[in-house]
Amino acid sequence: MKRTLVIADETHELEIRRGGGKTVMIWDGEEYPMDIVRVEPTSYSVIMGGHSVGVNIDRIRSLDPDLHGFRASLFDGAYDFTLQDPHKILLAAAMARGKKGACGLVSALMPGKVLKLLVQPGEVVEEGQPILILEAMKMQNEYTAPMAGTVAQIHAEEGVNVEINSPMITLLPLAD
Repeated sequence: MKRTLVIADETHELEIRRGGGKTVMIWDGEEYPMDIVRVEPTSYSVIMGGHSVGVNIDRIRSLDPDLHGFRASLFDGAYDFTLQDPHKILLAAAMARGKKGACGLVSALMPGKVLKLLVQPGEVVEEGQPILILEAMKMQNEYTAPMAGTVAQIHAEEGVNVEINSPMITLLPLAD
């Protein structure tokens, strides 16, 4: 299971693999053999490189259901960290990039299925108005108009799968 781990301002890629009676932690691409023993529901004994460390892990509640916060207590203090699915991080970044560009062509930021077209050709839309819903990675992503304009053309159809960068809707700017 790959996760992105954030401690303070540092971001690390973390994966734990178990198989054949062995456990390996992959930290930023480097493999570290380890042994983890659950001592109590939130307490673990971790052995790495011949050293044993006791770790207590407590869950920290977050408003974001995709952000899993924790506090690890070790011999040298407590560390707050979050774990997040790296695919969801990339998806959020793509959606944020898509909202910044104010051009007339709205393209798919990821492959997915057009669930609902919310506008019709000739319709006038305001900047930020929802124009379509795209399902990607089992999530519904709302695309909004990057600018005020008129819907010139709809390139996508409801129920049809689109590839990344596929044109979906073309807007023409409003005449001044």
